[in-house]
Amino acid sequence: MGINKETVAPKTSIWRGQLLQLAGVVLAVFLAKGALAEPFYVPSGSMEPTLQIGDALLATKFAYGYSTASLPIQINLPESGRLLGETPKPGDVVVFRWPGDRSQAWVKRVVGLPGDRIQMRQGQLFINDRAAELKPDGIGKAENDDGGVEPAYRYIETLPNGVSHEIFKLRDNGRLDNTAEVTVPPGHLFVMGDNRDNSADSRVPLRDGGVGMLPIDDLVGRADAIVGSWDLGIRSQPVWTWLSGFRPARFFTSVR
Repeated sequence: MGINKETVAPKTSIWRGQLLQLAGVVLAVFLAKGALAEPFYVPSGSMEPTLQIGDALLATKFAYGYSTASLPIQINLPESGRLLGETPKPGDVVVFRWPGDRSQAWVKRVVGLPGDRIQMRQGQLFINDRAAELKPDGIGKAENDDGGVEPAYRYIETLPNGVSHEIFKLRDNGRLDNTAEVTVPPGHLFVMGDNRDNSADSRVPLRDGGVGMLPIDDLVGRADAIVGSWDLGIRSQPVWTWLSGFRPARFFTSVR
């Protein structure tokens, strides 16, 4: 008995159609991640108290235009500048490819633009000889990468352009509290973590594991929202308690 070709052909067409639909969905997701926004995970406490370990961020990519750093998968391509590029504003929280290993995505706050003169004096940020205002705001808890916590002085820092945000200071006279004045070169940014005594940022040279001057072309996008959060410290507890590690109050909140 021969095969009924009239029944085989429609099934093949259905499978082909389903595969095309699946490919279309995958392509749409890939394009959305490449052009609109992409989720990222916060693995360290360098941006506390603004961001906590275990936060899931949504980075808006179109805010600063596009470069090879915007691709949802890392491909070693020569840099060719940014398409539809925009310069971040002081105070923006940005996600970027770490220049030391572009497979890693880091997050810091922009405090200096090209041409700005940046210096730390006794733990206070100066931009073009203008001090960023610091207002004491009580005591907070800074989380270590191993899940432990320690008390931290909390301040409200106001940049010269009027943008305010919280920062942590773990101690007085930290190793990065006094720095030489540097001028941000063209095409670069000066970025810092809000946890000022626990952040390898532009105050630390790239050769020492920091960021140094961040090339604008390494920007992935602007961190605009926290879409989820889970306390990683609970991993040391029994598995059945892990659901209590979710932080619902941080879900779908803006990053400031």
